[in-house]
Amino acid sequence: MDVKVFLATCASLPAGDGDDRALADALNDVGIDARWAVWGSDEAADLVVLRSTWDYTDRLGEFLDWCSSVPALANPADVVRWNTDKSYLVELAQVGVPVVPTTLATPGFTDWPDGDFVVKPTVGAGSRGALRVAAGDVDVAAHHLESLGGPALVQPYQSTVDRVGETALVFLGGQYSHAFTKAAMLTPDAAYDESGLYIVERLAGASPTGPQRRTAEDVLDAAAGLLGLRRTDFLYARVDLLAAADGSPLLLELELVEPALGFRQTDAAAPMRFASAVRNALRA
Repeated sequence: MDVKVFLATCASLPAGDGDDRALADALNDVGIDARWAVWGSDEAADLVVLRSTWDYTDRLGEFLDWCSSVPALANPADVVRWNTDKSYLVELAQVGVPVVPTTLATPGFTDWPDGDFVVKPTVGAGSRGALRVAAGDVDVAAHHLESLGGPALVQPYQSTVDRVGETALVFLGGQYSHAFTKAAMLTPDAAYDESGLYIVERLAGASPTGPQRRTAEDVLDAAAGLLGLRRTDFLYARVDLLAAADGSPLLLELELVEPALGFRQTDAAAPMRFASAVRNALRA
């Protein structure tokens, strides 16, 4: 199999963020010439796989145009365009997915939740621009919404995250691969990575519950349905779940563009599962 695959990243992280360190070797082991490349290049490859392209939020139009110009992109450009705008959560809720209650807001918004809540941009990565607001602190919320300069999501803060964190379920080629947990991130001690692109996460491996697995499977099926695709068309997907007050899973985000996939928090065979999914995508 004589093919070339680029793992797309950004200039600040020319070899990825470290989590994907094993991917190039895993791909090479199955006959794929894989290397890192900063997004924006017009150099040809059989497949470009979006990975740590985390500066795209500052150059969204340019990024989406570039994605549309790439002959073979994973995930596909139409998926990227849909998933880079977090208003997709409203669409998923409308088709019955249990989503953290989400309202779209623009400057002048006044219908703030009663308890603690979160205001975050509809386009964002690495938790940049996300603010946890104390109950009743609407002046702070309104000022932050104004400062974002565009539409934002307003969501009641799910306090269970302070105890149990988020659970991220990873799918490769539409099939469940592994899971990991992320501790609460919107805390007073949150700190950014030296690149300034994302808040440093506290991660650990996880074994998801049956309800979490079912919810994540339903999320993927619903997203594929909205996009007119099969779930196997997603080379990778990460489903981030929180627990509601009653313990039931709620979708926080569905990551289909450039998610960290938690390879350092799972078994050593996971990069090989990724490589197999890439080989399958190349034959599609």
